[in-house]
Amino acid sequence: MSAMATPYIVFVCACAILGGLLVLRHRLALQTNGISLYVNDTGLPMDSVQIGNGQMIGTRPEQDDYFASQTTSVGTLAVLADGISGLDHGRMASTLAVTTFMKDYEQVQEYRQIPDYMEEAAFASNREIVQQLKGNHGGTTLAAVVLTGRHLYWGAVGDSIITIFRNSSFIPVNSMHTFGAAVLQQKVLSGEMTRQQADSSPQRKQLVNYLGYEGFDHMEICDTPFVLRPGDKVLLCSDGIYDALTEVELEAILKAELTPQDAADRIIESIQQKQLKHQDNATVIIMEHGVSGR
Repeated sequence: MSAMATPYIVFVCACAILGGLLVLRHRLALQTNGISLYVNDTGLPMDSVQIGNGQMIGTRPEQDDYFASQTTSVGTLAVLADGISGLDHGRMASTLAVTTFMKDYEQVQEYRQIPDYMEEAAFASNREIVQQLKGNHGGTTLAAVVLTGRHLYWGAVGDSIITIFRNSSFIPVNSMHTFGAAVLQQKVLSGEMTRQQADSSPQRKQLVNYLGYEGFDHMEICDTPFVLRPGDKVLLCSDGIYDALTEVELEAILKAELTPQDAADRIIESIQQKQLKHQDNATVIIMEHGVSGR
């Protein structure tokens, strides 16, 4: 090795050490701010996920909605269940369903397992609820999402909704498992009844699929993950949210420069201000990807 090459090698080594120290400093700074960065099995950085939530009991005698979230190296899971207020044991059903989804998620090791996890957790929840009911009536809707990288995996049963707020518009994700969506819509399309008759039918909101139902046979699960864009907001809402606020009212809140938690608080405050006579339990979860402090 020539004497002239020695200073060059020393310079390169010094640059490498300095670069490593800068990366380490950046990671420590992120940890200090409460942000955890992972790289998932897709090889894409997961970045940070901010979650906000809000809930109110409304005019119901008890709170039948239940929700939870957790983050692992696979991604961030959020689950919302709306116990059926018209049936007994709604609170038990929603709590048991969410708890089961949370517990089973801890066994998920990679993103490829997420769809199977959703299906297995749904059937496990249904079995547990039916067993606990011991022949009594009860049940719950459920919406679950896993955000990993820019990919959103989801599953739903019942009428709790998952929607994406993008560029001042809502992108619906799941279907409504109600009599109105499953049966009345077909009657309108076939000409058996008018749209006005379908919208005014007392059966339109009757659930045809939910957890705690002995005839439960499937959970709607995404075939492929939804690809998120920067600025997208993911919302999970029980019917107490979307029955109380219009899309225009929700849009005005979500367009404001608010953190997910502030937006969730604003949504609940807006419903409370209406003082609706028959306000249902209301719960909202808002997730935003790649936001690191405002």
